[in-house]
Amino acid sequence: MTTAFIAGATGYTGRHVTERLAREGVHTVAHVRPDSPALGTWTARFAAAGAVVDVTPWSDELARTMARVRPQVVFALLGTTRSRAARDERATGKAAGYEAVDYGLTATLLRAVRSAGVRPRFVYLSSLGASEHSRNPYLAVRGRFERELQESGLPYLIVRPSFISGGDRDERRVTERVASLGTDALLGVAALLGGGALRARWATLSGSMLAAGMARLALDDLEGRAIADAADIRRAARAAGA
Repeated sequence: MTTAFIAGATGYTGRHVTERLAREGVHTVAHVRPDSPALGTWTARFAAAGAVVDVTPWSDELARTMARVRPQVVFALLGTTRSRAARDERATGKAAGYEAVDYGLTATLLRAVRSAGVRPRFVYLSSLGASEHSRNPYLAVRGRFERELQESGLPYLIVRPSFISGGDRDERRVTERVASLGTDALLGVAALLGGGALRARWATLSGSMLAAGMARLALDDLEGRAIADAADIRRAARAAGA
């Protein structure tokens, strides 16, 4: 049986990926912070889907967990927003921005995998426009990690969606939601004028569609090295019956 380890399992994308994989019969290990105030809730929710929860701290101990679990695929679905980072920094007194979370925790996960002597396919949720030379801090840290992953020697899948949104998202991101709806409307007009490929690459993905497509692409070739955009995800999700 294939084993998958999900970092960022409690996020919007992460919960969809965790539940999708578990339903498909993958032995799914969902990582939840040991100090999460909702640990009991997440444990019960993921158990109901058929997944198990891991609460290893973000430390050197993570390498021992990787050696014990020996996953064939690792999903890195970690990220924050400026408002959430500011809130977390006030609450904990620790850095919680893009550098600390989007890059720092993902890099910690990659180091743990390599230190454990395992060779899973590393699936990284990046972003369309990611570049380490970008002036946008969010895109810059994701571009930097993309390069490090490609240089790691591991098989990988880098996923570059544009907007990820949906009515089932419990965190209100009003600006992002409005922008995604506006962009989708313009892309709909573009598609009528022959811009179907543009729409497929830039249109919003729901959490369930992203999870279905990402799972299909990740598991179809565990030794592969690939970069997928939203159009690739849509095709894979449709092939998976989503």
